[in-house]
Amino acid sequence: MSENETPAPDVKPERPSLLRNFISYLGMAISASALTSFILLFLISITKADDNPYTDLIIFIFIPSVLVFGLFVMIVGVLWERRRRIKNPNAGISKYPVLDLNDAGRRRSLIVLVALVIVFMFMSAFGSYRAYEYTESVVFCGQACHSVMKPEFVAYQASPHAKVRCVECHVGEGAGAYVNSKFTGMRQLWGVVTGHYNRPIETPVRNLRSATETCQNCHWSEKYHGDVLKVFNHYDTDEKNSLSQTRMAIKVGGGNSATGPNGGIHWHMNIANKIDFVSDTRRLSIPWVRFTDSSGKSVEYKAIDAALSAQEIQAAPVRRMDCVDCHNRPAHVYLSPNTAVDRSLDAGLLKTEMPFIKAKAVETLSKAYTTNDEAVASIAADLNGYYRTSYPDLVSKDPAILANAVAEVQRIYQTYFFPEMKTDWQAHPNHIGHLTAQGCFRCHDGQHVSGDGRVISKECNICHTTLSQTYLNNPVEVVDGKFQHPVTLGDRDQYKCADCHKGDRPFKHPLNLGDISRFQCADCHTGTYDKVRY
Repeated sequence: MSENETPAPDVKPERPSLLRNFISYLGMAISASALTSFILLFLISITKADDNPYTDLIIFIFIPSVLVFGLFVMIVGVLWERRRRIKNPNAGISKYPVLDLNDAGRRRSLIVLVALVIVFMFMSAFGSYRAYEYTESVVFCGQACHSVMKPEFVAYQASPHAKVRCVECHVGEGAGAYVNSKFTGMRQLWGVVTGHYNRPIETPVRNLRSATETCQNCHWSEKYHGDVLKVFNHYDTDEKNSLSQTRMAIKVGGGNSATGPNGGIHWHMNIANKIDFVSDTRRLSIPWVRFTDSSGKSVEYKAIDAALSAQEIQAAPVRRMDCVDCHNRPAHVYLSPNTAVDRSLDAGLLKTEMPFIKAKAVETLSKAYTTNDEAVASIAADLNGYYRTSYPDLVSKDPAILANAVAEVQRIYQTYFFPEMKTDWQAHPNHIGHLTAQGCFRCHDGQHVSGDGRVISKECNICHTTLSQTYLNNPVEVVDGKFQHPVTLGDRDQYKCADCHKGDRPFKHPLNLGDISRFQCADCHTGTYDKVRY
C-alpha cells in the first residue's frame, strides 16, 4: 500500500439473525400459515352469512392458538440458537442484544418489530373477545359438541326458555362464575375428545348456581300469583281418538305475606320458611324432609319405607330446596310419547280424523331403537304399512294426510328421543306434577311422617281444584273439586299416578289382566263413564 492511500476501516462482519435456524423457520411457517388462514376466513365470515357452528370456533379459537404456537416455536428456536452461539467463542455474539438506533438497519428492524407486535396485540385482543363472545353463545353450547349436546340443544329449542341463553342459567353473572365454568368446560372437552362422557348426560347438574342467582333474575318469588287456569287434553286410543278433558285451577300461590296470601304450590318458596331435604343422587327419591318456619321451629319427616337407614340419612348431604327441585327441566323438556302425541293432536299437526292415530303414533314412538336413522325409517314403515293395509280408502282419498302424519311423528321422535345418547323422558323425568313421574309425590305421598305423627299431606286440593271433566267426550260429575279417575281404583290413596301412567300407557295396561290377548278393549271400555269398571 502506498503512503498516499488511506487504510480501510475495520468492518465487522454482519452477524446473522438469531432466527436463522431450522426450529425458528418451522415456527415462521406455522405462524404464516395460521395468519393467512385467519385473514382469509375472517374476510369470508364478514362477507357471507354462515350459520355453521364451527366457523367461529375455528377462526377465533383454533387458528389463533396455532398462530401463538408458531410464535412459541420461533422463540424456542431463537433461544436455542443464542445459547449455541454463546457457547461457541468464535460466534462473536454478545450476551445481550445491542440496540443502536443510530444504525439505520437496526432502526428499521425495530420499527417493523413494534408495528408487528401492535398488530398482533390488536388481533389477539379482538380474537380473544370474539372467542369469549362465542363461548358464551347458544350455538357454542349446543352445537360445537354436537353429538354430546344435541339432545339438550334440540329440546332447548322446543322449550319455553328457547330465547334465554344457556350461560344465563348454567354460568350466571360474575367473573368467578365465568372462570369456574371454563375450567369445568376444559374437563368436559377432554371427556368429549377421549369419548369418556355419560350417556345420557348426568343430571342434576352438579355445582349449578342457586335459583336465587339465576331463575330469580326473571322470576320474582316474592310476588303473589294466585290461581292459574290449566286445561289438560288427553286423547284416547280408540278409533275416533276420543278426547278426555280436565280443567283445573292450579294454585300457584306465592311466598310473601306482604304481597298476597301465603299458600299454594309456591308456599314451598315462602321467604319466611325453609325446607331442607336428603335425596338420592338423581333426586328421584326423598326419604327425609325438614321444615323450618319463620320462628325457627323445625319439624322433621321421614318416609315410612325409606330406602336409606337413619345413619345414611344423617351422613347424607342436606340440600336447601329451591326452584329447580321441582322445575328440574325448565329448558330441556323431554315429553313422553303420550304427552307429545296429545300436544300434536291439540295443535292439529296430527289429525283426529285418522283412525287410531293416537294409538299407532304412541306405539311406534314407544319402541326401542338404537339409532335415529333406524327410528325414522321404522316410523315411516309402521305407519305406512298399517294405514295402507287397514284404511286404503283413506290413503287413496287423501294421500297427504298419511304423509303429514308420518312426518309429524318423525319430528316428535327427533325432538324428544335420542337413542345414541340414551336420552328421553325416562332418562330425564320431569318433576312438575305427578302424572308420568313421581314429582310432587316424592314428598306428598302420605308416607312421610314426623316423630309426633304429623304427615306430609297427599290431599289433591292443596295444589289444584278440578273445575270440570269429560271422559271420551262425555261429561263427568266433579265432587268436591277433586279429579275423578275414569277407572275405579278402590282406595285411591294407595296409588301414585306414575305407578300406572308410564307415558306410553296405552300399550301397557295398568291392571294385570293375565293373558291380555283374550280381551277386547270395548268389553270394559263401553264409552260411558259410569260403566268403566274392572
